[in-house]
Amino acid sequence: MALYEHVFLARQDLSQAQVDALAAQATEIIEANDGKVTRTETWGLKNLAYKIDRNRKAHFVMLNIEGPGSVVAELERQTRINEDVIRYMTIRIEEAPDGPSVMMRKNDRDRKRRSDREERD
Repeated sequence: MALYEHVFLARQDLSQAQVDALAAQATEIIEANDGKVTRTETWGLKNLAYKIDRNRKAHFVMLNIEGPGSVVAELERQTRINEDVIRYMTIRIEEAPDGPSVMMRKNDRDRKRRSDREERD
């Protein structure tokens, strides 16, 4: 089975519950097509480098997928139709990463810095 990372950006005006529902919908599509989601990470609401469809921010979500190529084709077809997703990208990876992704480690590092700064003040 091939391994993929699928990242999508959801509109900024969605609530976190709606973003989680989008991730659950993507998981259902994958599992209905004989695939498996090995990890789901929500990176949160982040600033974009440039405006996309009048959005300055977006909710970032990453799914690690294990399955055949037909799973990716169907997932991208459904994602393209969804108006709440402003961008998406799926890439094939050689091996599944251990531990949290780089973005999650960055968030943890930033939180630790903030708490250290607050302790000094």
